[in-house]
Amino acid sequence: MGTRRWGRGNIKHGRGAGSHGGRGFGGSSKHNWIWVITHYPDHFGKESMKSIKKDKVKGVNLWMLNQMALQGKFQKSGERFEADFTGCKILGTGKLEVPMLVKASAFSESAMEKIKGAGGEAKVAE
Repeated sequence: MGTRRWGRGNIKHGRGAGSHGGRGFGGSSKHNWIWVITHYPDHFGKESMKSIKKDKVKGVNLWMLNQMALQGKFQKSGERFEADFTGCKILGTGKLEVPMLVKASAFSESAMEKIKGAGGEAKVAE
């Protein structure tokens, strides 16, 4: 009346990896699933690839600046409107009909020419 064989019958039947659910993480997505998600919750899944381009700069066209100035969305100092677009790049698509002082992180060459041509000034913000 003892527990010499622990309910396995012959003692040789309890020797292999099958007797304890597989080797290593065997059965981790089947019969050992609950054990895995409680002890190693981050084991499954993958880390996505990180983008090399971390800084995406938003582009703003000159026609948008012109439209916003005509609608009165910028402050006027003297004869020029002042616009602060730090973190954006000013692009040269469209026409600029009003003189403006524009501060931005970057300017395209055509945007610089058009701003100066309209009697404005382009300053690179740091």
